[in-house]
Amino acid sequence: MALDDQFQRFLFEDSQVRGEWVRLSGSFQEIISQSAYPERIQHLLGETLAASVLLSGTLKFEGTLSIQAQGEGPVRMLMAECSHDRAIRGIARYDTQPAGESLDELLGEGRMAITITPNQGQRYQGVVPREHDNLSACLEEYFERSEQIDTRLFLFADGQQAAGLMLQRLPGDKSLDDDLWQRVGHLASTVKADEMLGLDSQTVLNRLFHEETLRVFDSETVRFQCSCSRERTLAALESVGQDECYSILDEQETIEMDCQFCHAQYRFDRNDIDQLFHGHSLH
Repeated sequence: MALDDQFQRFLFEDSQVRGEWVRLSGSFQEIISQSAYPERIQHLLGETLAASVLLSGTLKFEGTLSIQAQGEGPVRMLMAECSHDRAIRGIARYDTQPAGESLDELLGEGRMAITITPNQGQRYQGVVPREHDNLSACLEEYFERSEQIDTRLFLFADGQQAAGLMLQRLPGDKSLDDDLWQRVGHLASTVKADEMLGLDSQTVLNRLFHEETLRVFDSETVRFQCSCSRERTLAALESVGQDECYSILDEQETIEMDCQFCHAQYRFDRNDIDQLFHGHSLH
């Protein structure tokens, strides 16, 4: 894994304004190597992965945050997930080579959502408005509508790396930092793709905010890690139901399932299915 698979938080002293920076290299390359994605889909998946890491920084518990979209355009499905400890995975499904660049041209009509899944507790899902032609603006509006949190997001990707910068103004006395929020938002909007994809966080933050007083926290390593397992795959089969599972086994000796994220293969025979549904082997 490349050393620059890093996530970093920072805040502007004496204000309600916080920020996060992420750059993905080896982890992103491992994800896009799972399928022969066209260049534009690589970029969209990279931006979505970077966004999922930035948004995972808002988690206050152990669990995962995912950004998911289903569309009727060339890209039928898009999903990026990040855990509280910065393990990421992602996938895109597409029918045809995309001709367009904007989010609407890639996804067409469809739905986008953010799903937060705690390791313990209730799952939450919020709908992301699809009223803008790029992912950053859609997510900014999500925070404004759903969380009432001022947010600026800047997302970049190429065929090798993905990166992102997020600024948020948390609830509180906004009169103390109204000028600061406007100023740092303008400064952040000047950042270029080659800076975000080619420079370390300290250099980027110094270039953008050298006149501000920042507190920068220790960076965290981001890694590709699929959360699939034999146990979770069995749980998926349980949700399908025993009639369907035994019907498959009547036609073939085993049930074979491949993970769509990492292509791990799981194979279950009749004894496994007996154990799943009855707690012991019936045959």
